[in-house]
Amino acid sequence: MRWLQGLLSVSLLSAGAFGAKKSTEERFKNFHAKALSSAPVKLNDASYKDLTAVPRDYTGVVLLTALEARFGCELCRQFQPEWELLSRSWTKGDKKGDSRIAFGTLDFSDGRETFVSLGLQTAPVLLLFPPTVGPHAAASAEPLRYDFNNGPQSAEQVHAWIARHTPDRPHPAIKRPFNWMKWFATATLLSGSVSLAYVAWPYVTPILGSRNVWAAISLISILLFTSGHMFNHIRNVPYIAGDGKGGISYFAGGFQNQYGMETQIVAAMYGILSFAAISLAVKVPRIADPKSQQLMVMIWSGVLFVMYSFLLSVFRIKNGGYPFSLPPFM
Repeated sequence: MRWLQGLLSVSLLSAGAFGAKKSTEERFKNFHAKALSSAPVKLNDASYKDLTAVPRDYTGVVLLTALEARFGCELCRQFQPEWELLSRSWTKGDKKGDSRIAFGTLDFSDGRETFVSLGLQTAPVLLLFPPTVGPHAAASAEPLRYDFNNGPQSAEQVHAWIARHTPDRPHPAIKRPFNWMKWFATATLLSGSVSLAYVAWPYVTPILGSRNVWAAISLISILLFTSGHMFNHIRNVPYIAGDGKGGISYFAGGFQNQYGMETQIVAAMYGILSFAAISLAVKVPRIADPKSQQLMVMIWSGVLFVMYSFLLSVFRIKNGGYPFSLPPFM
């Protein structure tokens, strides 16, 4: 009699185990069939509990989100297209369900009870529920949570995360749709640029071949680099500084220090000196009237003298031991 009771107990346990296995298999087939027509599967409180119920021999990947405008979840709206692309690509690449992964989306408006029970205060939240039975069963049934701390994530990043936690299974690749609009915009922009270059070329060629244009570009570049413009960008120097007496200091002492305003003043001095020298060498000799020519020589020579005197005074600020100077800046 005892052996009959023992046999009955074993039979009941076997039947229970078979029923549980059949139940989890039916659940996966149900969600996989829905995903084939529309992935990811849209969930509510009841279907979420059904998908994540134990025991399960499949992996459930659920995105808990809040897409309605009244919630103001910008990250949810940014990630949603990537999530849909991932779930559609995975489902189409695994039509037979060999990877044993079911994708679902639970919006806050459809799953308030679930959000409250999980104690969620923010969205989106991506959870991966590992299988509890079968060949891929995990040691713990607790879900794994994806980290959104670095902002919106791409479908490829989430795909790599899922693949890392589901080894020894197929991982269908993501297939992004061809962006025809981007291709059309690029082709239109390229053709427009070629047309514009073709039309403007007769007008641009004389400018590009002008010696005066290249001389101006060269002179401006020389003034920028000799005045310390690159030094300012590398060292990130202040524009001006206080002199310690309630005033403003435009020049920094020492050869390894300078201010942004100092660079502009030095560039202006070099520019005036260059323009004066060029005028004396090129413009003044072309003046036909001797008196006007003599007057311009005196004016530009005076400009050279005054600006060079100012340049020497600035140099003495940078190097206090420099002995030379010129009036009026002594």
